[in-house]
Amino acid sequence: MSNDIPLLRRFAAQCLLGGIILALLTFVCFRLGFKLGTTGFVYLTAIVLLSLRGSFVSSAILSLAAIACLSYFFATPIFSFKVNLSQNIVLVTAFLSTTLIVTRLVTRVRRQAEAAFQSNDALRRSEAYLHEAQRLGRMGSWAQNLSSGAMSASPALLHLFGRDPDKEKPTEKLFREIIHPEDRLFVEQAVTQGRNSKADFGFDHRIVLPHGTIKHVHSVAHPVIDGSGDLVEYIGTIMDVTERKQAEETLRQAQADLAHASRVTIMGELTASLAHEVNQPIAAAVINAGACLGWLAGDTPNLEEARDAANRIVNDGTRAAEIVTRIRLFFKKGTPTRELVDIDEVIRQTIVLLRSEATRYSISIRTWLAAGFPQVVGDHVQLQQVIMNLIMNGIDAMKDVDGARELSVRSRLADGEQVMVSVSDTGVGLPPQQADQVFNAFFTTKTHGTGMGLSISRSIVEAHGGRLWAAPNAPRGATFQFALPIEDEPIA
Repeated sequence: MSNDIPLLRRFAAQCLLGGIILALLTFVCFRLGFKLGTTGFVYLTAIVLLSLRGSFVSSAILSLAAIACLSYFFATPIFSFKVNLSQNIVLVTAFLSTTLIVTRLVTRVRRQAEAAFQSNDALRRSEAYLHEAQRLGRMGSWAQNLSSGAMSASPALLHLFGRDPDKEKPTEKLFREIIHPEDRLFVEQAVTQGRNSKADFGFDHRIVLPHGTIKHVHSVAHPVIDGSGDLVEYIGTIMDVTERKQAEETLRQAQADLAHASRVTIMGELTASLAHEVNQPIAAAVINAGACLGWLAGDTPNLEEARDAANRIVNDGTRAAEIVTRIRLFFKKGTPTRELVDIDEVIRQTIVLLRSEATRYSISIRTWLAAGFPQVVGDHVQLQQVIMNLIMNGIDAMKDVDGARELSVRSRLADGEQVMVSVSDTGVGLPPQQADQVFNAFFTTKTHGTGMGLSISRSIVEAHGGRLWAAPNAPRGATFQFALPIEDEPIA
């Protein structure tokens, strides 16, 4: 009801204004001695002009009032509402019908114009909102007609490209040239594949702005297909994801730093064992050197025995050097390398490093390594870190248990597509009701643990396209397993 009050007020105001104008026109026309036809034309003009601002109802009321004025002041006999002459009756009737028809048409046209204006105004507001949303979202939209090659793009997209929308128009050449030279072949292949399949496609790539700035963007395209199944147009969006890429790179670097810190922590705990492990080949080399000198010091040097002793010295020195090299690689901080890795060889190297630690707690290590399966593609040091962490966890789980302390390491080929490695122990097992949390960051059951070893190990395995999981053993202990895909792709 409250919404009708302004409308009623507006209607009353229109009627009042129309009445005043009609009265003034009547006074002027009567004093000037205008005839019925001339006065009717003046009335018609005024009512049509008033209908541009008023409603049809108010115009109809004014038309009836004008008829009354014509009949009373200008039709014979004057000062009477009677119209005697047939000519005057025709004029009055024609005036009324013409007024109603014209005002009706004018009102309809006015409403259509107002609706069109409101629609255009809403469209302009929508375009402004869309432009602002794209600007805030650091994205823009585009479309391309495939038959003509004509392209259109939103101002926000041209701003994203470092262009002025008022000075430069979107073209296929612009879209091609702005792509980073190293990404152009990849983008062309992705676009061609999407068009051939008539399907949606999306990918990440880089663009180079006019002043040399490089941005990372995510492009998405959607096909428009006509009724006959022909691809006629593509529409899409391009979003600036530079900050996301930078955040991902920062996260990867933080994970690499954390993984390095974890390796250093593990190696710090094994310093004594590693020193003992390196001391063995060095001591053997010293013994063999003394034997070699003895064979050479006699009156008749035994060259054959001396040669064998020298060969043993070389072997012992090589073994010590390999141990030191593996330790240095494990401590080394660097980016992951992509190479062919023999998982069995990584397991053997890790067991050499940890055997003294296992012996210290009377733990026997048994291996069942399948021979002959393909190598995996990955980072040797990172995969060694995973295996070392799993074996160290098994050793820690058996330090204080009674009974047999056995650690089993197995490798096998699963389904012809994956290499699977399992580390099984007879220790305390997984924590009750918390088995699914052992891979969470900072979750630990050790007194001095950091809770990061298994979390980092899972991240490394997943970064290699694999998965890592755990399961309890019966009657005690746990088994940790990870699977890595075998890639047929050659290493460049």
